[in-house]
Amino acid sequence: MKTFMPKAADITRKWYVVDAEGQVFGRVASQVANILRGKNKPIYTPNVDTGDYVIIINADKIVMTGKKLDQKIYYHHTGYAGGLKETKYRKLLAEKPEFAIRRAVVGMLPKGPLGRQMAKKLKVYRGPEHEHAAQNPEKLEL
Repeated sequence: MKTFMPKAADITRKWYVVDAEGQVFGRVASQVANILRGKNKPIYTPNVDTGDYVIIINADKIVMTGKKLDQKIYYHHTGYAGGLKETKYRKLLAEKPEFAIRRAVVGMLPKGPLGRQMAKKLKVYRGPEHEHAAQNPEKLEL
């Protein structure tokens, strides 16, 4: 008996729409990362991108539990001496909810070329409108 190894021709990709309105931030991120990675499919292989495309809408209406809005902090460095900047997630979600969700999901994907390829299949939109109607995405309940 031989082990099945999926090739690029064996993979059929679907499009899913996830409505983030009222959903918990981390739970949405982890479930979307699993779909992007392809872990929900029987042909999942760690070294092959078997995942599907995911569209997240209503990113501005996502919620965080507990005191995370005020206690969780996003750090980045400008590259200059003393250039460490910090932003609380309350401000980050108000100004750039697409960035916050994308950063959380991409952080759960593998690092390197394979993870970057998977991250390209994630589309995040602030409101209920998206521009991928031609792909006939399925609504996904998380």
